[in-house]
Amino acid sequence: MSPADMRDDSPPPADGPLAGVRVIELGSMYAAPTAGRMLRDFGADVVKVEDPASGDFARQWQPAHNGLAIGFSRLNAGKRSVGVDLRRPAGRDIVRRLARDADVLIENFRPGRMEAWGLGYKELSQDNPGLVLTRVSGFGQTGPYRERPGFGTVAETASGYAFLNGWPDSPPTAPPFGFADSIAGIAAAFGTTMALYRREAGDGAGGEVDVALYEPLMFILGDAVLRYTASGEIMQRCGNASGAASPRGIYQAADGAWLSIAASNQSIAMRLFDAMDRPDLRTDERYATNAARMANNEALQKIVADWVRSRPRADVLAVLDEHEVVAAPVNDARDITRDPHFAERTLVELAGTVLGPAAVMPGPVLHVKDYAGPAYEGVPGVGEHTGEVLGGELGMPADRLAELAAAGVISAPGGS
Repeated sequence: MSPADMRDDSPPPADGPLAGVRVIELGSMYAAPTAGRMLRDFGADVVKVEDPASGDFARQWQPAHNGLAIGFSRLNAGKRSVGVDLRRPAGRDIVRRLARDADVLIENFRPGRMEAWGLGYKELSQDNPGLVLTRVSGFGQTGPYRERPGFGTVAETASGYAFLNGWPDSPPTAPPFGFADSIAGIAAAFGTTMALYRREAGDGAGGEVDVALYEPLMFILGDAVLRYTASGEIMQRCGNASGAASPRGIYQAADGAWLSIAASNQSIAMRLFDAMDRPDLRTDERYATNAARMANNEALQKIVADWVRSRPRADVLAVLDEHEVVAAPVNDARDITRDPHFAERTLVELAGTVLGPAAVMPGPVLHVKDYAGPAYEGVPGVGEHTGEVLGGELGMPADRLAELAAAGVISAPGGS
């Protein structure tokens, strides 16, 4: 694939709340690049430093379309790519120079690697006291497991998530996408913006943000740990039930389509019974309160499932909507792209790539008043912006760039 096929000509959004923030991203794969994308989505200029020969390994992920990895495209559109070999002293010197003028540096190496390279916070903050160093690793920068490698699958099992995911008679189940990595990336972006706020509100000093892949995921498991330490009860897999409120679940309609219902508080449960034309359930002592419904959940779930199964999904959803019962269709990717609400609010076009003119993806994870969000125009090739950043912005002479490129320390200044 030629650089023109992947060229990214979109400037960072100038009017975002993070406009003017410069981010150096040493991250690869998923979690740290997710953090970089979160920051870029709200106006930061993100310079992605990757291996000049192979680039971020996510470029080799499957699936790919016309040679361009879909997962890489989603996380890295709008960033600028600089090819630098961090295994070389000259490459590490370039990164240290880049960090001098940056607000944030994101990295996801195993703890101790940056220090071994002379790129730890102590060294980087000597040059740039205002730098925020955001660190994403499998188990964090401290603790007995700090040196262990970690990917999302390990975080999903170690955190307790996989144990709780699935049905009672099925094995523990990991998700078929980068769940732990995504949650950690969002948490890293949150920590980064907190550190930037403290810097601006305080004495101008930066700091370190330490994100372990498993910790944000362990937090969203809810009450599992507290429940055990308080009562000695170990939460178990319960399929589509919540273990906290009833009725809740995913149900199949008469036409074979699926939908969810979440009657997770008392008033919604009563409205559901009205929608089902079952006023008797309101006063039946087995279903009149949440505690009673939980005690008789299996019987109540059958009643709800039978009612849903009696009519097509569209009819069920229409009745539930009329009674203000919380419900939704179970969407696949095609359903999502055809939904007018998601088209207006959530999905964005990824233009100017070999993925094709119809390529869309989820946009920013939240909305900020008076900020329309960034454009996503193209995906950078490996080292596409090496000359622009190192020559034009760092001021490195052209002959020095040519020398470093010939030695394999950086990408050719024009991209590779």
